[in-house]
Amino acid sequence: MPELVFFSGTMDCGKSTLALQIGHNRSARGLQGVIFTRDDRAGEGKLSSRLGLVTDAVEAAPGMDLYGYLVEQMSHGAKVDYVIVDEAQFLAPEQIDQLARIVDDLDLDVFAFGITTDFRTKLFPGSQRLIELADRVETLQVEAMCWCGARATHNARTLAGEMVVEGEQVVVGDVAGSAAEVGYEVLCRRHHRRRMTSAAAHAGALSPDVLPVTSA
Repeated sequence: MPELVFFSGTMDCGKSTLALQIGHNRSARGLQGVIFTRDDRAGEGKLSSRLGLVTDAVEAAPGMDLYGYLVEQMSHGAKVDYVIVDEAQFLAPEQIDQLARIVDDLDLDVFAFGITTDFRTKLFPGSQRLIELADRVETLQVEAMCWCGARATHNARTLAGEMVVEGEQVVVGDVAGSAAEVGYEVLCRRHHRRRMTSAAAHAGALSPDVLPVTSA
């Protein structure tokens, strides 16, 4: 039976790489798919991974009817065997409903990839709707790591190297840009709570995590 599967995880856990791998495996078997994405780091209409892999995709713009797009393509003779959606957290809840309709009415597998929570640890509306509707929710097993070496569980937004907890939910940034620009970093819960990014941790001579020691 076709399924709506949501692959979730923090940044740097290989979501886009797995999306590309799924597409490659199916195309190698003669299957043809449609790839949707939103606000990819490589630019509009691209699906890319941090490993340097990139492929063309359909930009799922705000207000776009994803179900209607596929019906139109198929009615004009396009062969569609599956659907991949990257950066699914950026989709509107109604677009997630359309993905479920693609599975139920068109009998196509839909593989959605995205971050579950934002830099404030709040659910993205698209991710929340995926959790509500998906046949399966899969947490990626490749663990991103906090600067301290612990498993990273939270996404942090930085400005000039300092963590910020207010602002628009969606601001496109990078993980390797100038320190003066908006950036993102993955942190463990402890350091997200303490707002301690890698830049902040390296600013002091002593780590705040070191227990205080008093001389006898």
